[in-house]
Amino acid sequence: MLLGASLVGVLLFSKLVLKLPWTQVGFSLLFLYLGSGGWRFVRIFIKTIRRDVFGGIVLLKVKAKVRRYLQERRTVPILFASTVRRHPDKTALIFEGTDTHWTFRQLDDYSSSVANFLQAQGLASGDVAALFMENRNEFVGLWLGMAKLGVEAALINTNLRRDALRHCLTTSQAKVLIFGSEMAPAIFEIHASLDPSLSLFCSGPWEPGMVPVGTEHLDPLLEDAPKHLPSSPDKGFTDKLFYIYTSGTTGMPKAAIVVHSRYYRMAALVYYGFRMRPDDVVYDCLPLYHSAGNIVGIGQCLLHGMTVVIRKKFSASRFWDDCIKYNCTIVQYIGELCRYLLNQPPREAEHQHQVRMALGNGLRQSIWTDFSSRFHIPQVAEFYGATECNCSVGNFDSQVGACGFNSRILSFVYPIRLVRVNEDTMELIRGPNGLCLPCQPGEPGQLVGRIIQQDPLRRFDGYLNQGANNKKIAKDVFQKGDQAYLTGDVLVMDELGYLYFRDRTGDTFRWKGENVSTTEVEGTLSRLLDMADVAVYGVGVPGTEGRAGMAAVANPAGSCDLEHFAQLLEKELPLYARPIFLRFLPELHKTGTFKLQKTELRKEGFDPSVVRDPLFYLDTRKGRYIPLDQEAYARIQAGEEKL
Repeated sequence: MLLGASLVGVLLFSKLVLKLPWTQVGFSLLFLYLGSGGWRFVRIFIKTIRRDVFGGIVLLKVKAKVRRYLQERRTVPILFASTVRRHPDKTALIFEGTDTHWTFRQLDDYSSSVANFLQAQGLASGDVAALFMENRNEFVGLWLGMAKLGVEAALINTNLRRDALRHCLTTSQAKVLIFGSEMAPAIFEIHASLDPSLSLFCSGPWEPGMVPVGTEHLDPLLEDAPKHLPSSPDKGFTDKLFYIYTSGTTGMPKAAIVVHSRYYRMAALVYYGFRMRPDDVVYDCLPLYHSAGNIVGIGQCLLHGMTVVIRKKFSASRFWDDCIKYNCTIVQYIGELCRYLLNQPPREAEHQHQVRMALGNGLRQSIWTDFSSRFHIPQVAEFYGATECNCSVGNFDSQVGACGFNSRILSFVYPIRLVRVNEDTMELIRGPNGLCLPCQPGEPGQLVGRIIQQDPLRRFDGYLNQGANNKKIAKDVFQKGDQAYLTGDVLVMDELGYLYFRDRTGDTFRWKGENVSTTEVEGTLSRLLDMADVAVYGVGVPGTEGRAGMAAVANPAGSCDLEHFAQLLEKELPLYARPIFLRFLPELHKTGTFKLQKTELRKEGFDPSVVRDPLFYLDTRKGRYIPLDQEAYARIQAGEEKL
């Protein structure tokens, strides 16, 4: 602002007082601009203009299509119908488990059978049907068929059991539950407490004695159902499509609302931003109850005509064999999946595939280059965006470690921002005018996105539970009276506008007056321990400020050279970031999307009377880890042990 005022002042003085010609005025302004630090802007402009122009074109293209589809009241089933017309006999889905191939026509027929069958059961537009099934082609056909009728699918996480599963079914107010036969034991556990009016249908191998009483076998019923397209429901582009549930690691799962426009936006931004092609073959081994597998992956099939290979569950040992068998060109990843692949012994298959792109989020910067070079993958297409967020970003030019970017030249075009927060409490820090304080390059902050409900690209659809929405919305962020979505994630932007993931809410802690990034520490420890699963978190210690670092390490062998490990840590991490406590256990529990679950680990802490796994603590005087027994624990609790 000050530089701009100075330039205007020089311009007026040069022309009105000195009456200099425009050439001399221009040179004067240029020298003043560069001498005042404007050369940084020139450097940023040169380095980012190509990226920003491409990103702007992608945004405008998707925005134009969204505007058109909004006016024409398009829905995902309507967009899918146009895909079927373009190539009805092209392979749409392949289920690796049985090598079942479905063409677009077959997927269309199956989903229409679902719609007609549910209609005969009395379901209508606006009703809810729950889907509880492992990955396979039928999963896609079932929710797509529901959408053709206007029925909203509640996609239930297959890892949920008992109270959490009952909670999801109850809060969704589903009238029908369709479950895979593999999930029958989980339904048995809660059957007695379910609403008697809930209709149960089982898909897959049929054994009457293995399902709850009153359950009907769905597959033959669908074979007998009409395959014509049912009458179009009264649904538009911003109406509800389905619900995706959070993993429930910090309480009961919440149902995030996915509308038709959100499904299209997420799939289309990835398609155009990462330069995908209709002839690409996507390898999708992520759970289909999650947005990465079902929107980013399956969305390329339904909307853009790609072939998608579905795998029931991720397998590190079979990953590259599958890619070769099905000629996959794009693979999806999430969370720690890439590290599991790196942890596999080298094989010939790694060099025989045709994969040109790895698409996903959560690839740690510490293994990014190793992953792309070992497996010969030219493009890592990392993106950021939770199911319910309105501020997705993408790393369109494979900048190592970045999850996306925002233009430094025209930052107002895409209304997202990093704002300053107290990293311990995640409380927004505001200026004297009551607005949030924007972060400068290199300064960590929470990513927020301005909410504009009239714009399908900027709207926030939230959760079924309205109370949960309030925690995700802040007011007076960009300007007075506005609203913004809070991601809960801390990122850092560099000088060129690239965004780097730092930590999710609750995954930072302070120790020795410093903020410790659990993401960075986990990456370092995992690398030093041959890609083992590592969860890092902070634990309270009486008489100390902040929280001491503790690392839970999956170590089935139960052996580790702790003296050598401590020496390596001394070289790799600053003193405040080195874990004070170590816990070795057979395995770490993960969510269905490969995120480590830390809630119980934090609760158990480092008390030997609670934790039965081997515990160690860092003796700072000796510079090594020693066993943590009840006597040592008592000394630490009494403040007699220097940490």
